[in-house]
Amino acid sequence: MTTYFISDLHLHDTRPAITRAFFNWLDAISGHCAALYILGDLFEVWIGDDDDNPEHRRIVERLRQLRQADIPLYVMHGNRDFLLGPAFAAASGAELLDDPTVIDLYGEPVLLMHGDSLCTRDHDYMAFRRQARSPDWQAQLLAKPLAERRAIAAALREQSRSMNSLKAEDIMDVTPAEVVKVMEAHGVQTLIHGHTHRPQRHHLSANGAAAERIVLGDWGPQGWCLAVSPTRRELSSWPLAGE
Repeated sequence: MTTYFISDLHLHDTRPAITRAFFNWLDAISGHCAALYILGDLFEVWIGDDDDNPEHRRIVERLRQLRQADIPLYVMHGNRDFLLGPAFAAASGAELLDDPTVIDLYGEPVLLMHGDSLCTRDHDYMAFRRQARSPDWQAQLLAKPLAERRAIAAALREQSRSMNSLKAEDIMDVTPAEVVKVMEAHGVQTLIHGHTHRPQRHHLSANGAAAERIVLGDWGPQGWCLAVSPTRRELSSWPLAGE
């Protein structure tokens, strides 16, 4: 059996090919999947558990089918879907994970994160992240009508695209010192995260020993996953039909 890790699918009704590819991938792994971890940004946008978007409901139902097949499902908030809440968890059967979370992965403590909190050089984004994670701010947003929330989400996405186009590439990547700091604070030698859309396996030193940071890829022209068993770790990609 294999444990799978994915992130940054950014599922949206304007990207139906990605949703189809995700469903096909779930079918392909279901017979040998010990657990599935989705480390943030499963959705391009999530404006609240009361959202009546038909595509989102279809995705939630597909996740529910996964759980009905007795496959444990874990979902972490990303910077696009930080409003995923208890109603989503109940409907999908997923367990919502704190960011960060340490799990026991075949006998090794492994740190899981979305990854955005590691990008400490992006001061504008870090300020927005603190605001967006505030319970008061979220409550005020969720109290607004769905139509208004959709408009706010669209404006925030456009603002993000505009601001990111002006930033240096390294600012939007993780801060190496922050990576080591977080890994040592949690006493781990392996960190798995997404967010940066820069899939790679990085070797570093933490806690006075060799360590590894595994970055998951975003789904677009290619799908990405990390497959882990007691004997292997494989970060792989494959072309998505229609992309």
